[in-house]
Amino acid sequence: MPRDFLQGVRDRYDVVVIGSGLGGLTAANLLGRAGHRVLLLEQHYKLGGLATWFRRPGGHIFDISLHGFPVGMIKSCRRYWNREIADQIVPLERVRFDNPMFSLTTTYDREDFTRLLVERFGVAAETVRAFFDTARGMNFYGDQQETVGQLFERFFPGRRDIVRLLMEPIVYANGSTLEDPALTYGIVFSNFMSKGVYIFQGGTDRLMSLMHQELRRNGVDVRIRCEADEILVEHGRISGVRVWGRTIGARAVVSNANLRATIFQLMETSHFDPDFLEQARKVRLNTSSTQVYMALKPDQSIDESTGDLLFSSTAEQFRTDLLLSPQITSRTFSFYYPRTRPQGRPRHAIVASTNARYEDWKHLSPDAYQAAKRELIETSLEALEKYVPGCRERIEWVEAATPLTFERYTKHVGGASFGTKFEGLGVSRALPTQVHGLYHAGSVGIIMSGWLGAINYGVIVANDVDSLLMPPSTPRRTSSVVAGK
Repeated sequence: MPRDFLQGVRDRYDVVVIGSGLGGLTAANLLGRAGHRVLLLEQHYKLGGLATWFRRPGGHIFDISLHGFPVGMIKSCRRYWNREIADQIVPLERVRFDNPMFSLTTTYDREDFTRLLVERFGVAAETVRAFFDTARGMNFYGDQQETVGQLFERFFPGRRDIVRLLMEPIVYANGSTLEDPALTYGIVFSNFMSKGVYIFQGGTDRLMSLMHQELRRNGVDVRIRCEADEILVEHGRISGVRVWGRTIGARAVVSNANLRATIFQLMETSHFDPDFLEQARKVRLNTSSTQVYMALKPDQSIDESTGDLLFSSTAEQFRTDLLLSPQITSRTFSFYYPRTRPQGRPRHAIVASTNARYEDWKHLSPDAYQAAKRELIETSLEALEKYVPGCRERIEWVEAATPLTFERYTKHVGGASFGTKFEGLGVSRALPTQVHGLYHAGSVGIIMSGWLGAINYGVIVANDVDSLLMPPSTPRRTSSVVAGK
């Protein structure tokens, strides 16, 4: 008989969290810590959403999205998870750029970028200071009319080389374009400029194991292979969820699914106002991506001077359309050295990432799709040869993932690697005004600045749910979410 993954589940919980991306995991953990009865449902057999991993023959482990995040992850993980997780977050020392305009290595922080902009790119120091201060001062309530491109033109008119330096890593981190609101760039960029780029030492397999342990310590009921079929509503209030044909009651639901999937797939649209649905339909999906995973043979290694992150391009100019084109000219190489997983076998791995459009893959025939994946692998190997000579003979395992791959494993609409565009945040935050007890935590515009944004949005939503479940007139638990303990 097939295994019953709902065996022993209760008939009712205080809150059900749908999806175990970092936002859903964090919300579930904090609500469990505050003493609420929490059920976490994950449709996949691994936790983490895109922050997860997979294993291949020969002991090779690949991270889907480990490189990299700002220093703020240390504080957030210490406060909202535990010290053991926070203490394993370490800095990356070498971020490289290599393109027809310039080639350089940086620690990717404000001090070093200031030096580069003044000494190498010839910008006045006061202009650099003003740009950094402007970006740092941006917030959600600021000017939403100025675009990223206009911001650059204001401080660095005509300097396409500087635009490339400042923009390429952020495109890789959250899918921003020059046409997006400037604040969607400024907040993310400033987070990284604080102290550079960081990584979790131990890999996402280790991270998810530690997070699962913490969830269990806090009493969260975690269920894998349990895809929610429907979010249930009675008289304008959340009543529970339906999963595997079984109804489970709840006072609140936190969806960590794609925002559009939450509204149009998990819910009956009759529960929402027509104006709200119109706003939701206008929310644009962010871009997707491709990845090529490569593992070196056990006796092969990569010199660490090659770098941790390498933004490589053959394009003469930086243009958003080129970054998304099937004729790939720009790739981000993530290099994983044995120190990435010090507890495992001494393995070297490389992941080549590109931004991509779901539409360019969706309509391919099965044969054309497989041919496109083979071409993706071949062109990635050709590009890698410049940095890892003889890579074809040194690599033991290689495979590719496309927007369709991400759609299959995460259920993200359109295989969106970065959730929705900026306008998704307002729709996400407004869900409780439409259905009492309904919340969303996920990749929505400005709050989604990669891993840190996902975790912090989970914190925000956990506080909202805690306030719903424990009204102000009720004596607060000392371990409540609001207390932050």
